Amino acid sequence: MVNIKITGKDLKATEAIEDYLAKKMDRIEKYFEGDIEVSVTIRTERTEQIAEMSVKVKQDTYRAVTSHKDMYASIDKDIDILEGQIRKVKTKKDKSNKDDSIKSILVSTDDVTIENEIIKTIYYDIKPMTPEDAKLKLQEKPQDKFITFINQETNKVNVLFKLKDNKNYGLVEPEQ
Repeated sequence: MVNIKITGKDLKATEAIEDYLAKKMDRIEKYFEGDIEVSVTIRTERTEQIAEMSVKVKQDTYRAVTSHKDMYASIDKDIDILEGQIRKVKTKKDKSNKDDSIKSILVSTDDVTIENEIIKTIYYDIKPMTPEDAKLKLQEKPQDKFITFINQETNKVNVLFKLKDNKNYGLVEPEQ
């Protein structure tokens, strides 16, 4: 449930503004379950209409202050800012929760071992180069064991890898 408190400084909070705010709070409310405390202060400074919003949900507080010649536009900007802040925090929390759950799966493998599963994916660019250039790139990064590239001579994907002796290299090429 959204609890909105509107304060007007040098400006009266009309019923139209209250209705507009209540309608716009749907964009914020969809991110949360439970009570949401919203504090809105509206005021005028010279030709600018300023809307200052603070949204408090449990221990989190989000805040936005914008000014515009039109109060409704100022409110819209505040809602956009607040929604962006909320999405950012939610994404961080979701990622953290996901990482924590993956860590707990990996840590709690005392009884159960994971086998034959892809548990990590790494993305990188594949660039056209010669096998000799690929060897030089691989030498630049001693921590890497292999490099995938498009062979300029054959236009096919190749893999150059370090052999166990750490002195020589192997090249994987498709047959056709």
